[in-house]
Amino acid sequence: MRIRNVFIILCAVVFLFGLSAPVMAKVIKIGGLTDCTGATSDVGKDYALGLSDAWHYVNDTGGINGKEVKYTWFDYGYRIPEALTKYKLLKRMGVIAIEGWGTGDTEALSATVFKDKLPYVSASFSAHLNNPKKSAYNLFFAPDYSTQARANLTAWFEAKWPKHKDYGKRAPKFACVYNFASPYASAPIKAIKDQAKMLGFEIGEDQDVALTAIDTKSQIMALKKFSPDVCWHGNTTMAVSATMRDAYALELGADWLVNYWGFDENLPRLAREAAEGAMCAGPSYFFGSDEGIMKTVKEFAKKYTPGVPLEKRLKFTVTAWSNVLLLREALIRADKAGDLSGPGILQKGFETMRDFAIADGGLGTSPVTYTSTDHRSTGIVPVFELVGGKFNHVKTIDVKGRWPEKWASEWFGW
Repeated sequence: MRIRNVFIILCAVVFLFGLSAPVMAKVIKIGGLTDCTGATSDVGKDYALGLSDAWHYVNDTGGINGKEVKYTWFDYGYRIPEALTKYKLLKRMGVIAIEGWGTGDTEALSATVFKDKLPYVSASFSAHLNNPKKSAYNLFFAPDYSTQARANLTAWFEAKWPKHKDYGKRAPKFACVYNFASPYASAPIKAIKDQAKMLGFEIGEDQDVALTAIDTKSQIMALKKFSPDVCWHGNTTMAVSATMRDAYALELGADWLVNYWGFDENLPRLAREAAEGAMCAGPSYFFGSDEGIMKTVKEFAKKYTPGVPLEKRLKFTVTAWSNVLLLREALIRADKAGDLSGPGILQKGFETMRDFAIADGGLGTSPVTYTSTDHRSTGIVPVFELVGGKFNHVKTIDVKGRWPEKWASEWFGW
């Protein structure tokens, strides 16, 4: 009898505790594909850390309307076949959305993602992913690479070319340096050349530089024959810094514009004075910023990835947070609508956003808008210049606002 009474009391305690305990009601499974060992791991590792930190933040601040997020990720080494394999595994595990990485694998998976109706938020900002008719389930928070490139070149043309000794005497000269075979590096080339033509540049021959290049002297010597005033570099930071060092040593004398994943806190450390004056679009804060919620970003980095010192973290941590909090908002909206299916997350989540400020603007991102016919998140692009080891804001280019007709009818999907 005594044992029976104790058992009843224990059951009552458990019952009462269960009624009052603040527990997560359901687990939401999210997947991740990152590059921590492959050709873009120089920037991919920091992004992977940022994703992990940010999902911890989501759970620590209430999850998705009280539902816990279980985030499972794999390193695919920047190998497309491996990305396809890991994608299938994540799907079998029951994830309802994925945080992806590279352009080559994201574009390769796009048709499958579309068929599976599985929201895929990538670190690839390729404009090829913006058309909902072809890539409805591919999304990202930033202006696409093509929009960034147009803004970067325009900012240089307006801020730096008027100070050149030959301004008013001739057209400025422009050339592109990038890995021809890389979908990421080549994604905005058509757009930036179109912008160069529109602004009146003379365009030189492209130079092919591998993502893993450490010696680019032959490409720099070829560029010297053309004598460009400004060059676009489309690779990631390691190859960009190697190219800048060779250009500086061989006295190329050109300014550098850099695609997003080639311009970070490691660039001045690796290229030193050779990186001086380089410019890049900046869709979110750099890690060293103290604005917005950057104090929180740093606190979570210190708490959940303490093995990496804060001084080694890069702006790509903030990029990751931006994509995570974008997906969190879509999930919150879809969950409130009672529909966490893929179409629900897309149509009742992402596509309900109109000038939505991620983290109330606390990550330095431009407000995003998605419609059922256009997934270009924004046309507003801040551009930064590296001066004395610091990233200084040059100007913000509203690409959509400046060229509304071209934005609407011409510059879509490339």
